[in-house]
Order: sequence, then structure tokens, then C-alpha cells
Amino acid sequence: VGTGGGLLIGFDLQKDPAVLEAAYDDRRGITALFNLNLLRHLNRVAGGDFDLEAYRHIALYNEQEHRIEMHLESCREQAVSLVGRTRTLAKSERILTELSHKYTVDGFTEMAAASGWKREQIWTDANEYFAVGMFWA
Repeated sequence: VGTGGGLLIGFDLQKDPAVLEAAYDDRRGITALFNLNLLRHLNRVAGGDFDLEAYRHIALYNEQEHRIEMHLESCREQAVSLVGRTRTLAKSERILTELSHKYTVDGFTEMAAASGWKREQIWTDANEYFAVGMFWA
């Protein structure tokens, strides 16, 4: 954005792991469907042959790294093809599909500063689950 440019950015804040796990492994299975859609997309655009019913969604909170790790776990041993190559997956083998990092306001500000951004303002929701920050170059 150049000198004097601004960045308005939202970021997820660290919170109780139970809250995070409930959000990323919701009872209605919305996040699981979103995660499995990755395989559907690969089937369509990259010639994959993933059987969507042969995977289960897993979301785990990694406390040391402060992030949710989403996986698709193979429910059985299976061979899958993608872009003309075949790979065998063992039962319970996982495909990592997403890392969703969680920050503190100070930690995010330090990370932004290391890239040359200066914090002007931070807004959070009432629970301090999410933040939006205004930074300047």
C-alpha cells in the first residue's frame, strides 16, 4: 500500500479452547461440510476421486501454537487419485486442511510492527472474542 497506506484487518483472539472447539466442530456439522467441500472441489477442478463419505472432520485446538487445526481423517484404507497421481491413505490418516491462528491484541500488534505497521486503534466485541485493528504503514 506504500507509505501512508492503511490496513484495516480483523483477527481472532485467544479464548477458552472449549469455545473454539465448539465453533470449529459445531453440532449442526456446518464446519464439517465446509471442510469436506475441499475434497469436492479437488474432485471437480483437479480430477480427484475422493469419496467424501470416507472422511470425517476433526478440529483440534493446539494450545502451544494457539491455533485450531482442522483435518479430514480417512475412515478406511483407500487409494485416491489427484492430478493423475495415486496415493494410498491408511485408516485414520489425516489430511491437514486449515490452521486458524488465535492472537492476543498485543501479540498481533507486535507481529504487525515487525512488518512495518503501526497500530492506531483496536476494536473488540463485548466478549473479546474477535478484534478489528487499524494500522498504518
